[in-house]
Amino acid sequence: MGFYSNFIFPWGIEWMMSQSPFPEYRQELLKDVSGDVLEIGFGTGLNLAYYPETVKKLTVIDPNSGMNRFAKKRLETSQIPVESKVLGGENLPMDSESFDTVVSTWTLCSIPNVDQALSEIYRVLKPGGKFYFIEHGLSRDPNIQVWQNRLTPLQKVMADGCHLNRDIKQLVETYFNQVIVEEFYCLDFPKLSGYMYRGVATK
Repeated sequence: MGFYSNFIFPWGIEWMMSQSPFPEYRQELLKDVSGDVLEIGFGTGLNLAYYPETVKKLTVIDPNSGMNRFAKKRLETSQIPVESKVLGGENLPMDSESFDTVVSTWTLCSIPNVDQALSEIYRVLKPGGKFYFIEHGLSRDPNIQVWQNRLTPLQKVMADGCHLNRDIKQLVETYFNQVIVEEFYCLDFPKLSGYMYRGVATK
């Protein structure tokens, strides 16, 4: 990875994703998470403070080693046993049906082969396991969609592979039959990048 991806971008993510309302969104999403948990796209570790006591063990992955430098301090003080790996989400080395829960927060937008990643998420979940996610993506407003499509090539360069125009609900429903999704605009955030999908998919 280049200097920007490895040093500048992680600092920007740490600052931006620490701001309200993102902590509130994290807390709401993670309050019912339990068991053996895999988080893809751990980033700088901002979710760690919101995992409940019902989590037995946490495995976290992120392909960006620069993110891990921020996450290290949080991992060292975690009350939950955590295993951390520098790893992308498309080819997981974990056994099939090995996790009760998988978590993704603002990650599916930037995985190059998102379909392969979702297939892997489904594979490693136990039967009845749940995939908790909150992601930004394609708006339902056609006028916003036009600009999301136009600006995604630039966004991918500026935001380390992030797409503005992925239909997260449609992507998740390709792999999961039981999906509950809430769609909304993030408060006080540009509509181009602030259309949110928050949901739970069950295997």
